[in-house]
Amino acid sequence: MSIISDSLKRIKPSPTIAVTQKARELRSAGKDVIGLGAGEPDFDTPNNIKKAAIRAIKKGDTKYTAVDGTPALKKAVIGKFRRENKLNYSADQITVGTGGKQVLYNTFMATLNKGDEVIIPAPFWVSYPDMVLLAGGRPKIVKCTEQEGFKLTAKKLKKAISKRTKWVILNSPSNPTGAGYTKKEIQSLAKVLTRNKKIYILSDDIYEHVRYDNFNFFTIAQISKLKDRTITMNGVSKSYAMTGWRIGYAAGPKDIIKAIGKIQSQSTSNPSSISQAAAVEALNGKQSFIKKRSNAFKQRRDFVVKSLNSIKGISCLKPNGAFYVFPSCKGLLNKKTKLKTDTDFVKKLLEKENVAVVQGSAFGLDGYFRISYATSMKSLEKAMNRIKSFCESLE
Repeated sequence: MSIISDSLKRIKPSPTIAVTQKARELRSAGKDVIGLGAGEPDFDTPNNIKKAAIRAIKKGDTKYTAVDGTPALKKAVIGKFRRENKLNYSADQITVGTGGKQVLYNTFMATLNKGDEVIIPAPFWVSYPDMVLLAGGRPKIVKCTEQEGFKLTAKKLKKAISKRTKWVILNSPSNPTGAGYTKKEIQSLAKVLTRNKKIYILSDDIYEHVRYDNFNFFTIAQISKLKDRTITMNGVSKSYAMTGWRIGYAAGPKDIIKAIGKIQSQSTSNPSSISQAAAVEALNGKQSFIKKRSNAFKQRRDFVVKSLNSIKGISCLKPNGAFYVFPSCKGLLNKKTKLKTDTDFVKKLLEKENVAVVQGSAFGLDGYFRISYATSMKSLEKAMNRIKSFCESLE
């Protein structure tokens, strides 16, 4: 008889973390591995943010804080939502957690009952379904095709809704595809959800500031009548290159925010006091570097998309944001190449050319793979040459 809980048996380890760890292990063994699996900016945390953390340490701000965030950080979050999204919240509508992932996890743990359904558009961030399963819910995966720009349509949303639907997840710009929803697309989804008054929306906006080509970002609470049924989650990890600081935050209905705090009080308690002080500076301080870094990401995106589309058997859409591309490898999955699945493709690419990417099936859509271009142009140039060499060797 196993001591491991049944709930844990329902889930699997994060595929993206597994790929990153495999790349680390191969490097340690002396292999020249190029890791394109991690969703982490390669830029450093800006100095003004680091200095704010150092000041906090010197001041002795090293004690417990309020479970769901310091008053100073909540005030900064409120200011961010007002300034950038035209959304007004009070402090009891804000929660701060140990990264955006914890905020999402706490939300599901606080609201889902056995059998409750959560609509998850695929391709999806790998953790969404497993979080739902851990909380006792049922992920309802809605596959969104390349022809649809990998985005959920109002028609598909309407068809997916059932009596058990409790949440719908929207992630824009998206991990893994970088696809961003336009104002019109969000409003068409909102129209469906407005008619279904028992459904809540979880808007994952973590890549809000990583966008290109004058793509206009909108979050659903901002342009609909659904604010009272929406949890809007964001954080400092991607925009401010603060992945290791572990600060995420969300705004939403008071009862849900209070329930999230209750969960957190019995798990991690407060996020790091020093990280919170740094996050205050991130949200309140200078923001000009964000655009400069996005421009650097855009240059990398353009290079990677052009390179991939020049490879026979590979095709790749140009994303609106984030720092991922989600190319198709379907043209290389056949008897001649002896590759049956995207997992085969990814495995052989790592074995033959020491390039680590993540299979599309991990994100809910077969026949694709995800590349993170949050790394140097030098590494990307080497990686694209290796991918091309690998694909040509299959012919």
